[in-house]
Amino acid sequence: MPELPSKSLLTSSFYDSAKFKKRGLYWITPVFVLVLYLLVMAGFFWLQRLHSESVMFITMDEETRQQRLLFFVIALSLIIIISLLALWRYTRFRSHAEAALQAETSFRRAMENSMSTGMRVLDMQGRIAYVNPAFCRMMGWNEADLLGKSTPFPYWVPGRYDEHQRTLDILMSGKTPSTGLEVEAQRRDGSRFTSRMYVSALRDPNGEQIGWMTSMTDITEPKRVREALAAAHERFMTVLEGLDDAISVVADTVNGRELLFANRTYRRLFGSQPQGHAELLAGRRGRFTEDSIEQYAPSVNSWFEVQHRMLVWTDGRRVRLQVARDITERRKHEEESRNQQEKIQLTSRLTTMGEMASSLAHELNQPLTAIANYNMAAVAMLKSGRATNESLLSALEKAANQAERAGKIVSRIREFVKRSEPRRQRVPVEEIVEHALDFAEIDARKRQIRIEAIIPDHIPHVLADPILIEQVLLNLVKNGLEAMNHSEHDLLTVEIKLQGQLVEFIVTDRGHGIQEPERLFEPFFSTKSEGLGMGLNICRTIIESHHGRLWAQANPEGGTLFHFTLPCAPQEPNDTPIKEELTV
Repeated sequence: MPELPSKSLLTSSFYDSAKFKKRGLYWITPVFVLVLYLLVMAGFFWLQRLHSESVMFITMDEETRQQRLLFFVIALSLIIIISLLALWRYTRFRSHAEAALQAETSFRRAMENSMSTGMRVLDMQGRIAYVNPAFCRMMGWNEADLLGKSTPFPYWVPGRYDEHQRTLDILMSGKTPSTGLEVEAQRRDGSRFTSRMYVSALRDPNGEQIGWMTSMTDITEPKRVREALAAAHERFMTVLEGLDDAISVVADTVNGRELLFANRTYRRLFGSQPQGHAELLAGRRGRFTEDSIEQYAPSVNSWFEVQHRMLVWTDGRRVRLQVARDITERRKHEEESRNQQEKIQLTSRLTTMGEMASSLAHELNQPLTAIANYNMAAVAMLKSGRATNESLLSALEKAANQAERAGKIVSRIREFVKRSEPRRQRVPVEEIVEHALDFAEIDARKRQIRIEAIIPDHIPHVLADPILIEQVLLNLVKNGLEAMNHSEHDLLTVEIKLQGQLVEFIVTDRGHGIQEPERLFEPFFSTKSEGLGMGLNICRTIIESHHGRLWAQANPEGGTLFHFTLPCAPQEPNDTPIKEELTV
């Protein structure tokens, strides 16, 4: 049997009872052999005595006596041999049991010494009766420094003895929770650590409790990591809960959609149900790009800018993340800004018409005067009696042509200044150029400047609002005419080029050029003393709303080149070739 461990201070009754547990009947076999031997010897001496005194032995012959004596000797020998065999068998069994017990003890001791969990045994008086090497490494104290120690233990934190004593009282009372106790200890070098302690009762073979077995695990680093993760999670949740965006995560299950996460904004708007997520989903399925969509939510009467993304949840499921930003106010401001922009554009057109009022009056006065003259001539011929059908028909046709001309001028002015919603449509490029130059022609003739339009064959149609684009082109041509007011050159060109899927308009003047090109498109910046500085800014806004671009550059030959582009409209089979050149 293994010897009593020297580092244990438990009472010897536990080890004694374990040591002699199976020795209760060990003495029977040798005592039985001894008794049998004494009985045989007594019988032998009794037979010898009978041999000398008994009449029976006197009558018996010598051979019979020898046979009986041999029988007793053989019987005694067999009994001794059997007893010795039984004793040998028991001794062999005991040797095997002791070897197995020693191997088991060595294995458990090696396992105990290699484990990182500190083991400690307290006796019923609260003294340390046993510690394993892991406990010593954990505390930094040797076995000799710990065994037999009572409270306060060397590893108790100074100044917190009352707290440690309450923990020990809970331990000694047997009321330790199954989840263990979290205790703080101090190593020999003064460093402190946190451990979790589990307790179980230690009993002897008779079932009587002789102490408490405690196991302690250092949880300082796991606790630090856990607290760091908890703090990071709390910070992350604080950020998510504080966002104005509605964030939700939904998984598709056999029972429908399951809301896995929703922040405070989502819960405030849609509650704790996935219906809000489905409402903003707008019927989209499958893989989502990171492009956002604008979606109206009738349940909350608001517009949202929604982004979707598929991701893998913590349990491995593929779920849908949705981020929805309330853009109701933004859309309201955009609508107001668009209305204001339309008003500015209308004002700009009215201003343009105001500046051209005298010229337009002169332009209208010509056909009206011609109509009056033709009618008076017809009346005069009728009065004189010299009228013929041919002469009257000619005068009336000329009057009708002048009236039609005046009507076109009035109709063009009404279309230009009329306020209407932007209508993007397929528009022939030459139609935009012709209408814009019809208006600019009046100012050009007054300034004695020629306008030449260069349009290639088969130029594609553009997708635009014709009134707005005519306003842009007219504004650029008028600026060019004004810049050439005192120039020795008398030609302004409007050239059309095809640049891939874009149609480029180029207005070239030979005026005084650009003085501050970087500020040309700033609001309220103007090179004219009477200008408001909004014309070019409005033009750029109109072109950009058509997904085009407006820019200016100096003309190498003097003057300025204004460029703007418009997207080509989709081709249709009935598209007709475009006039190759239009000269005004």
